[in-house]
Amino acid sequence: MLQLGLVILFTVFGVITGIATGLLPGLHVNNIALILLSLSGSVIAIFSFLFEFGISQDFILVLICIFIISNSISHTFHDVIPSTFLGAPDEDMALSVLPAHSLLLEGKGYEAVALSAMGSYGAILFCFMLLFPIRFIIGSPLFFYETLQEIMLFVLLAISILMIATEKSRIELFKIKGIFPSFLGMLFALFVFILSGIFGILILGMSVDSPIGLSSPVLFPALSGLFGMPTLLTSLMTKPSIPKQIIENPVLDKNAKKSSILSVTTGSFGGILVSIIPGITSATGTIIAMTARGESDKKQTIVTLSAVNTACAFFVVAVMFIIMKSRSGATLAAMQLISISEWTDILMPTNLAYLLISILLGGALSYFLTLKMGKIFANRFANVPYALVVKLTITLIIILVFLFTGLLGLLVLFIATFIGLLPVEWGVRRSHCMGVLLIPIILYFL
Repeated sequence: MLQLGLVILFTVFGVITGIATGLLPGLHVNNIALILLSLSGSVIAIFSFLFEFGISQDFILVLICIFIISNSISHTFHDVIPSTFLGAPDEDMALSVLPAHSLLLEGKGYEAVALSAMGSYGAILFCFMLLFPIRFIIGSPLFFYETLQEIMLFVLLAISILMIATEKSRIELFKIKGIFPSFLGMLFALFVFILSGIFGILILGMSVDSPIGLSSPVLFPALSGLFGMPTLLTSLMTKPSIPKQIIENPVLDKNAKKSSILSVTTGSFGGILVSIIPGITSATGTIIAMTARGESDKKQTIVTLSAVNTACAFFVVAVMFIIMKSRSGATLAAMQLISISEWTDILMPTNLAYLLISILLGGALSYFLTLKMGKIFANRFANVPYALVVKLTITLIIILVFLFTGLLGLLVLFIATFIGLLPVEWGVRRSHCMGVLLIPIILYFL
């Protein structure tokens, strides 16, 4: 009974922290995971009094993982709020800016948040129903993942080509009309993809050192620079005129309900694909899901995107136990903290069961908290000192990068920020910056 109570308590703490990471642009779940991984010894010492009640050190490590995973789930719910009201998405929410802001400018910012929460919670329920079928498909007896590994090079190449080919930005130069601006948009997307890939090849072999002995992943400053910092810097320069917001829950007719179910379904499958294939992100999964879904309005785009993000956060946990691979910063930390037993029987491993309880509870709490926070922002966001919040967040990222990766990490952050500003300046999707991982992985499979 005490163990279950601790699982619930740490889930609640993780959800609350997810509100902070979701609302503060540039502060990512991976940052929290890395900090907790580094401080796991201190956390064990703090909760050592539980040893007297039969709680082992291994279970405290499980509780840390529960905190990290529930934080990641909560983050996928709450990060729509700054995307909608402040124009400051992280890399996973970048594609939602246009439809969410379009609703905001109509006075329907809260509706955008409510649609996103519906998509995220729908994805959790859908993924839970798919848990056992997907386990049998990618694990025993079908072992689809092993087959996928054999053709992974072609899968990654196809995804990369799809990302470039579906770029819809038009770059108009020399006053040339017709298909040339669209071709130029795809060409510039290819340039960003290749430039990011070259950057990834150069930095992945680097050794960065923390001045205070913390874990030193070079991808932390790289991804913060490619995705977080450009968003923050751009947000400082954009101050649109926003009308008074209407606080109403979205009313869906019969057709809209069917369309939403389709959005959740395709989005969930997109998120599951991201959780299995290495090197791609939720932004890439969204492109795949939107392509599979076909034409949709701005509301369904928000639902689809949110479903992708949350489905990915759900299934990276299951995939960790099925194929014994990490597909996110949160699961990477989890694999270093707790024992991961391969899920080969009908009954799932005990640690996976604890994490699933946390996901289901965290998802339910996050749904209602997102609606609550959305109402607060819709009523009061005009009074929030946003510029100050953004400046403090930029300062926090710089401090964290220095503490985790030292001066070399700051150099990586600086260069990555310049690369990340290119797609923002030219209006192409920032997901092309994922070449930083995709190209090195493609070269690995070659």
